[in-house]
Amino acid sequence: MTPAFLELVDLASARLGASVVAANDEFFAPKENLIRGDPPRWREGEYTERGKWMDGWETRRRRDVGDDWCLIRLGAPGIARGVDVETTHFRGNYPEAFALEVCDLPGEASLDEVARAEFAEVLARTALAGDTHNFFAVERACRATYVRLRIFPDGGVARLRVFGDVLPDWTRLRRRGDVDLAAAEHGGMVVACSDMFFGSRHNLILPGDALSMGDGWETKRRRGPGHDWTIVKLGAAGDIRRIEVDTRHFKGNAPGTCSLEALAAKGLTDGITDGITSVDLAGAADWRELLPRVALRPDAQQTFEDEVRAIGAVTHVRLNIFPDGGVGRLRLFGRPQ
Repeated sequence: MTPAFLELVDLASARLGASVVAANDEFFAPKENLIRGDPPRWREGEYTERGKWMDGWETRRRRDVGDDWCLIRLGAPGIARGVDVETTHFRGNYPEAFALEVCDLPGEASLDEVARAEFAEVLARTALAGDTHNFFAVERACRATYVRLRIFPDGGVARLRVFGDVLPDWTRLRRRGDVDLAAAEHGGMVVACSDMFFGSRHNLILPGDALSMGDGWETKRRRGPGHDWTIVKLGAAGDIRRIEVDTRHFKGNAPGTCSLEALAAKGLTDGITDGITSVDLAGAADWRELLPRVALRPDAQQTFEDEVRAIGAVTHVRLNIFPDGGVGRLRLFGRPQ
């Protein structure tokens, strides 16, 4: 059974702005590989001057007592709900076990400050399997800006994913005026869609521009009536004033037109930070038109402002595309409540 937390944001993703700041050892493979967004690769017969080329973080064989560790600054402050300690391609060289610790430091802490910080263990020492995904739910929830992966006694981990809820500093963000309320780094989450055969719905709100068609949301070709859609839960309730729909890279497969609807889900207008909502969003009756149906150009970044309707503070937005196709990014700029 697929864990529900996989639908949450990967707080440790390099795409979100996470970085690997330190490790006690990276003899065989560099620590930065841990948070790469692509799947681990295997290069048959390829070696470096230190040993077999591996797509992950791998330490030397330990000949004394102890464990190895790697320190990651999260891309956004948040609460970890689950992790994937992926050991793909590590068969005879994966760690026997791991543990995960977190700490919460304000602002831009120095490495010395992080090293002196008190870390809390959220996952105790747990056995790992090799050449696979290792999923674990996190029950000891607490706010974190850094995580420390400990491996026992040594070995290699291909990727570390830390899935959770983003906890942005809305006091600071409100001082900036209009912000992208849908952005993943601001706590936005794409909670549902009609189809994502070619590209994941979660790509729509990632930081930065889409790198390719594969880095956006794309549906299969629709052969019957209807249209495709996706629903975004905003990081905070707000009044949306400007919309950007980016179809760059989608040249022969961009939607012909799109529209946007929004609603204010009851009970969710005062800070929206909990994981997956149980509200029946797709079938809700109180969706209101935010952007009337407009034409979309292929391979273009398009901004809509005058066309956006003033409907007050909302918590969720539904992007409708007609009849199907791909969108790289969706930006929803507004004033948070």
